[in-house]
Amino acid sequence: IGFSVFWIGVLEGIVGFTAGISKGYFGKWSDRTGLRLPFVRAGYFLSAISKPMMGLLITPAWIFFSRTLDRLGKGMRVASRDALLSDEATPATKARVFGFNRAMDTLGATIGPILALVYLFFFPGDYKTLFLLAFLPGLASVALLFLAREKRKPASTMKKGGFFSFFGYWKIAIREYRVLVSALVVFALFNSADIFLLLKTREIVGGRFISVAGQQFGADNITIAAYVFYNLVYAIGSYPAGMLADRWGNKKVFCLGLLLFAVVYAGFAAGPSITMVFVLFFIYGIYAAATEGVVRAWITNIANRENTATAIGFYTSCESISVLFASILAGLVWDKFGSGYTFMSTAVAAIFVLLYLLVRTGKFSTSRNQGG
Repeated sequence: IGFSVFWIGVLEGIVGFTAGISKGYFGKWSDRTGLRLPFVRAGYFLSAISKPMMGLLITPAWIFFSRTLDRLGKGMRVASRDALLSDEATPATKARVFGFNRAMDTLGATIGPILALVYLFFFPGDYKTLFLLAFLPGLASVALLFLAREKRKPASTMKKGGFFSFFGYWKIAIREYRVLVSALVVFALFNSADIFLLLKTREIVGGRFISVAGQQFGADNITIAAYVFYNLVYAIGSYPAGMLADRWGNKKVFCLGLLLFAVVYAGFAAGPSITMVFVLFFIYGIYAAATEGVVRAWITNIANRENTATAIGFYTSCESISVLFASILAGLVWDKFGSGYTFMSTAVAAIFVLLYLLVRTGKFSTSRNQGG
């Protein structure tokens, strides 16, 4: 669509902001009604219909609209889905439950690009049809959700309020929640969207080709293959990482993940070879497995049961607002100073957040199920 790296950062930041700010709103709404599944179903439906929309037109305004609709669907479902998982788990098993969820979610994100690679192998450049075909599994997921049943939970005592009233959760949250979320938000301010890792991969590959079984693969194919590889590692590692977090504690596993994240971004800043890119994506997959589900287990273990979705929604909203600025800043720094500065500054920030968590959360337990 003719966007520079900066404008891609703006696009990803805005759609991420839309998803994030709606997570808190719909999370609080879910707590107030005591229901989870209606929000999960509606959220997956919005994301499903956004896929064929991206195949119809490629004008910038339309792409902004369809991507925003996709992320709005995510914002509608995430807090309720995570609260539903939390309701069905115990503090001792919660990390592996979230790990299993991330494994299955990411397995789908692995199979999808593999099928896309196969399709593009036979129909090079036919992205329009590819987006239209992506509507089918999305519709199937919505249909399957109607097989699920839930028991209505006691409604939250929080007042209804306006769209941004979920920010009031900060006042009643316990200190451990505030310390943890503060660190996560600072980290998010430097953690731009994954699209920058893919753009960096394309930059590294450049005009070079790799021959496999007599076929030539260029920058687009190699970039997609690297992303598929990352998702595969993420999917395989999520459940074992959850088991380790249940055994060792959420904090230890999460901090290990932050250390791996810093290694990955420092590695990309150094301008690695194509082979090293795949090594870094392997480490990045381990990082994601050690953090994505684990941090949700950590948060839900320290949130009051009746406000679980609000606690998750508050965190994810603040995170997405931060990602908006992170993505715009990353694109701006890339355009002005080069990609190396973008990735190295993120690596340094991750180390500072890691040290902060080690010092400030040293006296907290991460396995209890209570809170404000």
